[in-house]
Amino acid sequence: MAAPFPSLLIRADEFVPEGAFARSQAEFLSPDPDLVADLGQLLEEKNAGVVAHFYMDPELQGVLTACPWPHIRISDSLLMADSAIAMATAGIQNIIVLGVDFMSENVRAILDAAGHRDVTVYRVAEGPIGCSLAEAATGDAYAAYIDEAAQTENALHVVYINTSLITKAQAHARVPTITCTSSNVVKTILQAATQIDDVEIFYGPDTYMGQNLEELFRSLAELDEEAVRAVHASHTPDTIRALLPRLHHFQQGVCIVHHMFGADVTRRVREDYPEAMVTAHLEVPGEMFALGMEASREGRGVVGSTSNILNFIGERVDAASAENGDGGEAEATRLSFVLGTEAGMITSIVRKVQGQLQAQRAAGGPVVEVEIIFPVASEAIAQTGDDELAVVPGVLAGEGCTVAGGCATCPFMKMNSLDATLDLLKRLGAGGRQSAEGDAELRSYHPKEYAELIDGKSAAELGGESILHMRHFQREGALSDELVGDVKTRCQGRPT
Repeated sequence: MAAPFPSLLIRADEFVPEGAFARSQAEFLSPDPDLVADLGQLLEEKNAGVVAHFYMDPELQGVLTACPWPHIRISDSLLMADSAIAMATAGIQNIIVLGVDFMSENVRAILDAAGHRDVTVYRVAEGPIGCSLAEAATGDAYAAYIDEAAQTENALHVVYINTSLITKAQAHARVPTITCTSSNVVKTILQAATQIDDVEIFYGPDTYMGQNLEELFRSLAELDEEAVRAVHASHTPDTIRALLPRLHHFQQGVCIVHHMFGADVTRRVREDYPEAMVTAHLEVPGEMFALGMEASREGRGVVGSTSNILNFIGERVDAASAENGDGGEAEATRLSFVLGTEAGMITSIVRKVQGQLQAQRAAGGPVVEVEIIFPVASEAIAQTGDDELAVVPGVLAGEGCTVAGGCATCPFMKMNSLDATLDLLKRLGAGGRQSAEGDAELRSYHPKEYAELIDGKSAAELGGESILHMRHFQREGALSDELVGDVKTRCQGRPT
């Protein structure tokens, strides 16, 4: 029998790791107070804020979550730009984006659109911080996919936010485009189907998410009308079935992390953890998605975005406290969750869950403990050669991940290190204002700038339009008249 997956047991006042991978994650959950103080002091001195993704380096996340500076936000990609706007509105001069390059590009575009062009955005690496999924949308295959959409009547391109601005711009020039995230993609597609007659949805570039969306809608079409209307008030099983033939997805885009959650991982979860609750990101392969959907239907799982996963775990912790009375039980109630996404989520999970458990204990509630199971293999550990810290999450040079368990950690995200962040902050000018010489010296740390014009607009402006369409939908609950009109106009303008 294979060794158990590594896990982290979270209690109100401690966490207990089992297995080398879990120990490497837990290593940074209690950060050095001096490092926390140094970071906070630098952020205040340099008038800087930080927006970071959940998948960040665990050492850096540990320090960030312990830092009292109010202008730090760890979230999914949807909220990163919103957080940057809030910081800029509060007077922050410099925004450091801890993520891959499309995230800093998105933040820059949204700040510009919101009138904050004077706020400087930084990455923490001189070279590119790539993303296998974003790169999948830059080649000839995706261009051909967009060409197909451009030749299709009533086409709407729903592009995953995990793409560069140039991808968004080039696509939007050919076919009306709206950005989506894993947390709003389902509602975006369903809303488009209510506002645009016979809409043809071209989703991309994440192949697994595209497959999973089709399967999700097939499952939805088998539910009763009340259940469907709970997802979207304007839809019925019949309208969902009518939409399915018009839902297309790109066939060649994969996130190297979520690719690891395949058949072998799923089989082991089924066999070895039948009682555990299952969380699965929309980007995971079909086997893990099917398991997550099955668990969700049974009330013991969730399929969705990183925020959906975090919220589901929090809701279950609260429910366990309410169900188990006044704390009279001698034994703790243990909740087990399989973490079907990048392991960097663990820092935010621990912070949220421990806060809940401590509040429950202070209120005299029952003892609850939470076990997070990482479905990863031993190959997911990198040997460092350091006597004090012998292993770290992930793999050196991106090697060693296998379908036996997967690396569950993104090597690109881990390019955002604590040392790099502190070094960048030290190089910023006093009060966060840069001299011309200092600004030129840090030019390589700025988000990529696209000089080319597309349809008379800069790539940043045109690519940013698809993000603004998403923000309108998030705010108003409907696609903008401009986007809907664009679909209809381009349809009318196609040769017959």
